[in-house]
Amino acid sequence: MEHFVWSANPIALSLGSIHVFWYGILFAIAILSGLEFMKWVYKKEGRNIEELDTLFIYIVVGIVVGARLGHCLFYEPDFYLAHPMKIFAVWEGGLASHGGGLGVILALYLYCKKYKLDYLWLLDRVAIPTALFGFFVRMGNFMNSEIIGNPTESVFGIVFSRIDMIPRHPTQLYEAFSYLLIFLFLTFIYKTKSQKLSDGFLFGLFLLLIFSARFMIEFVKTKQADYSLGIGLSTGQLLSIPFLILGIYLIIRALKKEV
Repeated sequence: MEHFVWSANPIALSLGSIHVFWYGILFAIAILSGLEFMKWVYKKEGRNIEELDTLFIYIVVGIVVGARLGHCLFYEPDFYLAHPMKIFAVWEGGLASHGGGLGVILALYLYCKKYKLDYLWLLDRVAIPTALFGFFVRMGNFMNSEIIGNPTESVFGIVFSRIDMIPRHPTQLYEAFSYLLIFLFLTFIYKTKSQKLSDGFLFGLFLLLIFSARFMIEFVKTKQADYSLGIGLSTGQLLSIPFLILGIYLIIRALKKEV
């Protein structure tokens, strides 16, 4: 069976010694798309759009700091504890979605505490574009030929020629399109049911769907951590479990309030 060969250059544009990477472009698109979505939400609900300027800063800082610390502590702790200054070398790569998620959750808590907003109300709405953010980031990983899957002879296999000539599961695409579908589904729920739902339901549904997809896809993903757990589950799967539990709890809590 012949498989599709992926050999894209991760650099989109070079200006002398300055390189613009596809990952950076897609990351920026992800952030800006989320901002535009939240503008639509705030207009729809009659809120002051100017509030989004500060919220935007909190979210971006939460994502970058959380994702970087998450990668350093969850996936390569030995290296970064031995070389702590390397933690600041974000340009060398290394961002973890679980850490980014924790960073945003904490940043939104601090934001809501300072500006006296309902925490679950905001989490419900920010969760929707976060799924779209995940789509763009995983497409960036695809452009970098990183976070690849295990070898496979299935029709879905792709040869990442910058890595090797072995057909592998394109786990970046599995995740990307899962997150895109989740974004569309959550948007539909928000547009048609938001007035009837208790606070926390959409955020709980987001956690349940996103981390269920992540948990399942991890089975065909290559090992990301620089250590072995020896328990049959990857680091990504173990990190997903608390988010899944929280999602289930929030959904049950919201449904009980509606009864």
